[in-house]
Amino acid sequence: ELGAPIYQAAVAAAMDYEVEVICTGAAGPLMCRGRAAAIEIKPGSGRTVYDFIREAHGHGARFLACATNLDLHAIAADDLIPECAGLVGAAY
Repeated sequence: ELGAPIYQAAVAAAMDYEVEVICTGAAGPLMCRGRAAAIEIKPGSGRTVYDFIREAHGHGARFLACATNLDLHAIAADDLIPECAGLVGAAY
């Protein structure tokens, strides 16, 4: 369930669409260093959620994290992956 939306973001960005992925809820912690890299898309594939994030980012997708959600998970801005473009509020 994590691979599909990020893969679709990569495809859309590769087609020159403006893509923003807002990570909140259960997806919020994926913006924390090490979390997405620890989750394989398909067991044994060697491809992680972080690989998909990097690919989508490489095509131009912007990843943003919900500040309130990160606070709930005790994740600081300094803990975010380089592909995360910043924090947004719940009303964004």
